[in-house]
Amino acid sequence: MAITDPEIAGVLAAYLEHYPQEARQLAEPLRLLREGQGFASRRTFPMHVTAGALLVRDGAEVLLIEHRAYGLTLQPGGHLEPTDTTLLGAALRELSEETGIDPGQVIPVSPLPAYVEFGQVPARPVMDEPEHYHLDIGYAFATAGAEVGRIQESEVTGADWYPLDLAERLVGPRIARAVVASAGIT
Repeated sequence: MAITDPEIAGVLAAYLEHYPQEARQLAEPLRLLREGQGFASRRTFPMHVTAGALLVRDGAEVLLIEHRAYGLTLQPGGHLEPTDTTLLGAALRELSEETGIDPGQVIPVSPLPAYVEFGQVPARPVMDEPEHYHLDIGYAFATAGAEVGRIQESEVTGADWYPLDLAERLVGPRIARAVVASAGIT
């Protein structure tokens, strides 16, 4: 069964219980979730949900990708699929698809997202997508020895392990939250 709007709202509510200081910046997606429907579909505008994955290796490195469409270094992630049954599962699927990481070598750190971000995405006429917003719900994962496999070349131009300080400069403070959450897991 596909991910429903009430499930998305429930994950967001649980996240905000742990991080109430982020309620103001997530007010607009909360309003949209109350008023709209079908946010698991990439064809829902002005907003839809995406899932991201922060994979920490040995507490010292984070796996990042070079995103083909945006030309940015980011955490793996992407749009939900109709076959996804949980946001955590969607994040793990995206991680494995984009980086070739063996999901059997990855441990989810928590059922609670490590970050939630609401951001504007430029129009992509080739995908028939207007300018819109992503509500990116990201989870932390840990691994002791996973290696990058075959990348998803249609979406990613590269994937590599980055030292924590560099990863945080490239991606932001969500790295520190994932590292703290993954401490002692692997």
